[in-house]
Amino acid sequence: MRVGGIDNTIINTSMSLARNAAMSDIGTAVLGKALDTQEAAGAGLVKMIDAAAMERSVNPNVGSNFDMSV
Repeated sequence: MRVGGIDNTIINTSMSLARNAAMSDIGTAVLGKALDTQEAAGAGLVKMIDAAAMERSVNPNVGSNFDMSV
């Protein structure tokens, strides 16, 4: 086994590929967590919209008009 030349290049390439694979896995995990957070935020927004729709069905005239004088 040689320490320099082609063997050293193969070792460096292997280490680089392993590092890139690990970084890709980490990036995928972070994006997955961000997606989960956005899904939770979207679900909360839908819940708020549904609550507003229910309020309008009970009190249809409240908040439907806005009068402004300058």
